[in-house]
Amino acid sequence: MSFSSSHSPPPLRHPVPTHPAYIPEPPSTPVSPQGYQRFSSSPGPPPQQPQHLHAQAYPAHVPAYTSPFQHQAPPAQQHQQQQIHHPQPQAQQPDFAAWGMNDATAQFGMQLGHSAVAAGQDYVQRNFGGIFPATTVKHHFNVSNSYVINKLRIVLFPWTHKPWARRVRRSEQGQSEWQPPREDINSPDLYIPVMALVTYIILAALHAGLKKDFDPKVLGDSASRAFIVVLFDFAFVQLGCYFLNVQGSSQVVDLFAYGGYKFVGVILALTVSLFELTQPLWKVVFIYAFLANAFFLLRSLRAVVLPDAAASTTPTTTVNPAQRRRRISFLFIEAVAQAFYMGFLCRV
Repeated sequence: MSFSSSHSPPPLRHPVPTHPAYIPEPPSTPVSPQGYQRFSSSPGPPPQQPQHLHAQAYPAHVPAYTSPFQHQAPPAQQHQQQQIHHPQPQAQQPDFAAWGMNDATAQFGMQLGHSAVAAGQDYVQRNFGGIFPATTVKHHFNVSNSYVINKLRIVLFPWTHKPWARRVRRSEQGQSEWQPPREDINSPDLYIPVMALVTYIILAALHAGLKKDFDPKVLGDSASRAFIVVLFDFAFVQLGCYFLNVQGSSQVVDLFAYGGYKFVGVILALTVSLFELTQPLWKVVFIYAFLANAFFLLRSLRAVVLPDAAASTTPTTTVNPAQRRRRISFLFIEAVAQAFYMGFLCRV
């Protein structure tokens, strides 16, 4: 009896906190005007009812250590729970009322705009799709670095190149088609003519600037001059093929490509003129550029005006000697006309 009375009572324990000791800052949201949007935290555990003294006097199990944050989840988990229970608000739609339109009018205007764009694309495809089909344009831009370098060498030094015949391949449908420029050095491309035309416009503006006579209109004038020459040259070749009854003539894109190679010689003449050489020396360079371009067109357009039945993608008819002479004369006229085209372009 004396032993039980001498036993000391159990140690007192501090109550476990029931509220979280750390409240993380809410994340910044772009739709909040103040830069922050407060989230309501999840409710904590219900407060424990005070137990009777005799229940706390002799607990059934006393752990060695009790963390004061045992009811609190880590901050990362709390942030994840807040995002789950409170999703981010979506971007607000534009306020059409501020522009004097209601939602119905705005939706009607957007539908009308989409319809106009679709109608414009359909009009371009129906009217210009046959002249410049997308597949043909992509075919003429299928070039490589080695092709561009070798093609420029052929345009400037055509006398050293052989052969000039284009290569034909069989498509998956079994039809004959020309090989792309990447695989055939004799195939015309649009990359060099387009880049040469842009370079010509820049050189024309540079000439005007060196003469202290630059004006923004120089860019427009040089571009207009270049397009006029290309269109006139194309129309002349197309009409010649029509009157000479050339069957299976090349595509329209091919003729534009052949007509654009003259800008390479024009760029050479304009670049030499930047060094302020004497007039006779510049004329020598211009005459060489003209002769190189003329010879290049004679050999390239020969496959168009005088197509070979063995190396053609379309059936051709037999040409009698009289027709052959007329077509060869037309080729020489086209070659000589390059002098007038290039001389007109060099007047910057």
